[in-house]
Amino acid sequence: MSNIIIPKNADIDGIVEQMRSDACFDVADGEAPYFNDAFPIKRTGTPPKVPKVFLSNNCVFDCQYCGMRKSKEKRCRYTETPRELAEIAVKEAHNNGHGVFISSSVFRSADYTEELIIEALKIIRSELYYQGYVHAKIMPGADPLLIAQAGMLADRISVNIELANSEGYKTIAKEKNKSNILSPMSFIAQKIKESGRRRWGEKTFARSGQTTQVMAGAMGETDRTLLVLAEALYKKYALRRVYYSPFGVPSHSPECLPANSTPKWRVRRLYQADRLLQNYGFKADDLLPEQQSPLLEQSLDPKAVWALRHLSMYPVEINKADYFSLVRVPGLGVNSANKIINERKQHKMTHEMLRKMGVWMNRAQFFITCDGKYEAAPPDGFERRVFSNTGSDWPEMLEFALTEKLGDEGDGHLADDSPC
Repeated sequence: MSNIIIPKNADIDGIVEQMRSDACFDVADGEAPYFNDAFPIKRTGTPPKVPKVFLSNNCVFDCQYCGMRKSKEKRCRYTETPRELAEIAVKEAHNNGHGVFISSSVFRSADYTEELIIEALKIIRSELYYQGYVHAKIMPGADPLLIAQAGMLADRISVNIELANSEGYKTIAKEKNKSNILSPMSFIAQKIKESGRRRWGEKTFARSGQTTQVMAGAMGETDRTLLVLAEALYKKYALRRVYYSPFGVPSHSPECLPANSTPKWRVRRLYQADRLLQNYGFKADDLLPEQQSPLLEQSLDPKAVWALRHLSMYPVEINKADYFSLVRVPGLGVNSANKIINERKQHKMTHEMLRKMGVWMNRAQFFITCDGKYEAAPPDGFERRVFSNTGSDWPEMLEFALTEKLGDEGDGHLADDSPC
């Protein structure tokens, strides 16, 4: 290709290293770069991190927030041939053991880029005989015929919405618009729906569904705006995941962009809230009511905040509560709620049984009773005496415990989907 710009001494390892650097602009498939050990979100069947490889970082778009924009000086501009990309992808997939994510900036045009990705996918499947998990990126505005081909070769496909406020496309991503993002997303959703009615033996279109990525903070949007958008995307396009990436102030820092980068704690809270939307039956209005602050709390996870706003429903009796009530107990997740419902058919549940089951009792104990018994002791800083379920100090004890004693632990059972 005439547009390959690679240092003469660069080898495959050097290109892959540059691809890993570019991967920070494409968040997907089990990657959680904004979590750390002090803030666990544990999941049953936690999806592994899937390596990303890029066809090109030589973009014709000039999105002001992106490190691959055409106006940015880069030490290494590269564009791989489909065969080179396929070989790198299969090597990375075998090294990782969990699959590979094939992405790209927009090289020359959306359709041209997508054609090259499809050619790489064909080589991966038909010539290199790799039949494992492959996630392929769909370029904004790509022709539906190309999307249909990509979906038959890849297990998962995605087109990134990136900006929660469509006005942002006019300001900081002028080559993109709402239509060339949502039209491919709608087409993919319809194809997946049709594929669900396939006859035996017919190949599945994007069997692991579609995802998208949205940036938090690029246009000063609130958390409520982001969650309302995510809720609508899940409902309308049956997305498997919405991934969130934080806005980072670029080196050129144009006036149209915010002056400050998005803090990582905010993205952590968005991921937690997103899991509550998708797996726990919460709505955006539940987590961030319109008449209250449109921002998530830094000191408490959104499930705990919701619980403190609805103290009248607590404590929940573990041996009688329905599923809806159980999953609204901080420290209890989807799997724990189902286990409790099954176990209590055989015998009455106790606090000790919940501990053995893996329930986060350091949080759940303040919101539950077992056979009428309330076990939580007053946290340090409170007078050491017995608190009754209906005692007047109970709400204050809860709030103190969650903000002072339990700190920033978050909810440990926000179940997730595997990418494969």
